[in-house]
Amino acid sequence: MTGTPMAGRVAAGIPFERWAVVLVKPDAVERGLADAVLERIAGAGVDVLARTEVVAEPWQAHVHYWDLLVDADHFPDRDIPACLDAEYAGQRVTVALAHGEPGIHQRLRDVLGHFDPTRAAAGTIRGDLAEDSLAVALAEHRLVRNLVHTSDDPDAARRDFGTWYGADRAHLLVPPQSTI
Repeated sequence: MTGTPMAGRVAAGIPFERWAVVLVKPDAVERGLADAVLERIAGAGVDVLARTEVVAEPWQAHVHYWDLLVDADHFPDRDIPACLDAEYAGQRVTVALAHGEPGIHQRLRDVLGHFDPTRAAAGTIRGDLAEDSLAVALAEHRLVRNLVHTSDDPDAARRDFGTWYGADRAHLLVPPQSTI
């Protein structure tokens, strides 16, 4: 190979400012809420595509929540890798792609609501459907069960896509065609 770096070539040219990965977490899947969560996300004016059911591998949870691993000192009384393994490893999750206009990441974050369900506004997914709280999770030395995660920004969307779909499925990153 001549001096051309391989990193990023698979997804080169993909406008990740229009894409997000939606992870419907094990607590939502166990409660049969995957359809309701994805319908509410679609109601935010985005297309929900390429839905798939996955049994999460430990590495996927660790890559997906790398920020918790990096900032583990914010949780001095918890073993974050063990918490991730307990919540995700071997558990069923639903993954889907969301496609929409630039600004999709913030729009989806607004639909999800605050990460602590007790602080999430009524009308948000977490505010209406979640049953856990940060206080209980902290007391039990575990992660909060808040139903769903979406990519925070274009860089996260790119990483999340690789984590849950893989480079061999880049063909999924084609915007839906208008039927008009």
